[in-house]
Amino acid sequence: MTIPPINPGRLLADLHALRGFGAYESGAHRLTFSREDIDSRRWLADRMREGGLLAEIDGIGNVIGRGPGPGPHLLLGSHTDTQPHAGWLDGALGVLCGLEIARSRHEADLPGNVDVASWADEEETWGDFPGSRSFIGDLDEAGIDAMANRYDGRPLRAALAAAGLAGRPRASLQPGRYRGYLEAHIEQGEELEAKGLKLGIVTAIVGLWQYRIVVEGVQNHAGTTRMAVRRDAGLAAIKLAAAIDRRFPDLAGPRTVWTLGRLEFFPGAPSVIPGRAEMVFQFRDTDPAVLERLEGGLRELVAEADDGPCKVRLETMGRTTPQPMDASLAAALEQAAERLAPGRHQRMPSGAGHDAQQLARVMPAAMLFVPSIGGISHHWAENTADADIVLGCQVLAAAVADLLAA
Repeated sequence: MTIPPINPGRLLADLHALRGFGAYESGAHRLTFSREDIDSRRWLADRMREGGLLAEIDGIGNVIGRGPGPGPHLLLGSHTDTQPHAGWLDGALGVLCGLEIARSRHEADLPGNVDVASWADEEETWGDFPGSRSFIGDLDEAGIDAMANRYDGRPLRAALAAAGLAGRPRASLQPGRYRGYLEAHIEQGEELEAKGLKLGIVTAIVGLWQYRIVVEGVQNHAGTTRMAVRRDAGLAAIKLAAAIDRRFPDLAGPRTVWTLGRLEFFPGAPSVIPGRAEMVFQFRDTDPAVLERLEGGLRELVAEADDGPCKVRLETMGRTTPQPMDASLAAALEQAAERLAPGRHQRMPSGAGHDAQQLARVMPAAMLFVPSIGGISHHWAENTADADIVLGCQVLAAAVADLLAA
């Protein structure tokens, strides 16, 4: 089959141009529906139109460029919003690789179409995957009404209005249009680099289970309250966190990870015994049985801590279901990787969440990873070698060619 050559210089130039919207150090600060984000979405829609796509920004902020010809169709994409003061490639890579493949095929006048999407708010400034969930029909108007900015509390409706998106229709999945969805992404870890590999074919996206642990003690004077009678919520929280870290290795799978992402004491004064402590704790794995086992262990430890001097309760904040990737699409990526980088690829799970796990609920989906230098992501120092970016796009283009010719 014909594999149109991509234009590496154009791809890299577009990635660097996108980095300019909200540039911060060597990365980007482009929170969803900020001025920088909206400007970047308009720029992206213009680039899509220049590349032969019919582009729109829909009522939830998705930027979607559709190939104008008859099918078959593949959908490529990711996201262009960022975490605060974060990297320039997380999400952007998949969107602009998709755009480069679509316009290369358009320039070569090849049959079959590639649509490209930048899904709104993958980084969850406002909520849980609102862009891709809206597209697949899993976000209604009440859900949008309930979303607010996690940093300042502003309603999502207000942000959509300020961005000029209020009243626009939200794009939705057209039944039967797509053979599948492909998403290229940086690994956001160090495994590929450590093994000297260039590509990762994703087997599954982890489930993430997150909890709030609240410890209630008694606030009192730090100098006059004897140790024997204290009900120190801060100390109880720290002891529980240590107990979790001791117990979880016996319950975990080979790739399980767990994180205590937030720990707060109240009132938080040096000379006051904390009367309350709160923790936000999460764990991730691709095996539902492992997730259930970890939750069981966590509940046991919380119950044991609740028998101590402080009262402890566990609140579930959210759960996502592990999502396997489609075997046939993954095979196409693997075959393309073997042609272009023989022996320098592997199958691997994704430890981070992605829009692909939402799209996979309604169509075949797969992901391709390229190495992250030093395993750094969600930080402005995030980076990937230019050659690895280009190779990843070439492999994605080859897989697209195979799938559209099938």
